[in-house]
Amino acid sequence: MLTKAGLAVLDSLSAGGEATPDELAEETEYSQHHIYDVLDSLLADGLLTEVRGSKNRRHVRVTDHPVVESYRGLRSKLGHVDWADLLSPATLRVCWYLDEPRRVTEIADRLNITRQGVHNALSPLKHRAMLSPSGPEYALSDDLSPLLTFAREVVIHDHRSRVREIAPSANIEWCDPKRALVRVQRSDDASALESAADWQMTGLARFKEYGLQFFLAGEPAFWYAPDEDLTPSEVVCHTLVLDSGSRRISYAMLLIEKLNLDQDTLTETATWYDLEIVVGAMHRQLRGEYEGSESLSIPLPSKSEFMALKEQYGVS
Repeated sequence: MLTKAGLAVLDSLSAGGEATPDELAEETEYSQHHIYDVLDSLLADGLLTEVRGSKNRRHVRVTDHPVVESYRGLRSKLGHVDWADLLSPATLRVCWYLDEPRRVTEIADRLNITRQGVHNALSPLKHRAMLSPSGPEYALSDDLSPLLTFAREVVIHDHRSRVREIAPSANIEWCDPKRALVRVQRSDDASALESAADWQMTGLARFKEYGLQFFLAGEPAFWYAPDEDLTPSEVVCHTLVLDSGSRRISYAMLLIEKLNLDQDTLTETATWYDLEIVVGAMHRQLRGEYEGSESLSIPLPSKSEFMALKEQYGVS
């Protein structure tokens, strides 16, 4: 995650100029030793590039990385705010959830931190009247959409950097500050993630654990969620995020039927993936309510198609 010192460096360089480590240490008021560590991290992440000046002195400048560009956008539209001083890693993680009004308890549960931790992260924004409304639910005010964009680019970058250290061909399909769903392009990367700590196979590849096995076109998907169990409801949602075609929806419905997944639990999980409408329609059809399903934009199977699929895979 981008640290306050890292953000201070980006802030100093965001206008497009160059600076030496000594100049950045003086401007940001961090020690030279710490600045060297920060620069090494930002260079490795691709946010900075380095050139050599006279007497082989190091000079760094920002790249056009999405994190850098989104921060430039934030400064361009809201340049009167000292963002480098205001934003911490904790505040950026909480900002991810402020696209709509949410209760502190809801955010705390998703981040697996205390409610006081959320309040502490929100405190700098509260003091600058950046939240709307003022509670018990919080969201960023309408004119702070650039902050939401920046927070999301930072989180996505954090996940991408983590997974590509293990699997260079990995791409992020979905994420939040604590979790990531990824797809890889190479079999060696799939093998690396399969044996890596904190990564679990998910999506259609996971169905075999529940007695359902399908042909996979390409490599399996993987799920990063340290210290969390991968639930069948998550597997259903991952399957739909990865491919919303008619076959995948039919397979997801088959898993729901086979495991008799609780509708409330699955719907609660689906809200984090913006899949409530899809999951609701799937459940209605599983209850035999086919009327009106043809008007939906999602490709639900017909009754005869789904009955044939159940018979094929022995789901009663």
